[in-house]
Amino acid sequence: MSPRKEAVARFSVGLPVFFQPFAVLAAQSAIPAPIVSPVSLGGMLQVLLGLGLVLAAVAGSAWLLRRFSPGQVGAGGAIKVIGGVALGPKERLVLVEIGETWLVLGVAPGQVNSLHTLDKPEGGAFAVEAPSGGGGRNFSAWLKQAMQGRKLGQ
Repeated sequence: MSPRKEAVARFSVGLPVFFQPFAVLAAQSAIPAPIVSPVSLGGMLQVLLGLGLVLAAVAGSAWLLRRFSPGQVGAGGAIKVIGGVALGPKERLVLVEIGETWLVLGVAPGQVNSLHTLDKPEGGAFAVEAPSGGGGRNFSAWLKQAMQGRKLGQ
């Protein structure tokens, strides 16, 4: 047999062997695959439990940070906010205790002004008289008097 005829014979025998896997794949793709739902109850439950654990971890860490905040420990309790009232959307009037002194502070964006200084009252609370009728008048009179005293003291 000539080398050329021998090569053709080998090629003709090897050709079907080479293409056989492709024929099997084509036959398998003709058979429809069973329909399987991509979402199962067990998978959904696992995702929800994981989400719950993550949310619980975030809430727990926020609580721990607020509870053991280093800012509160570092101050040593020397400064305490007694109370405050909003005067506008960004302005506040705040009463702060520092040692044996109370400060009335006006707080606005970018500035804090000391409006008045008081000695700490006996018992740690104000002896405030009940306002009669126009409650805003007493505060405005007190604030006006405090501002005039501050102007005179400068």
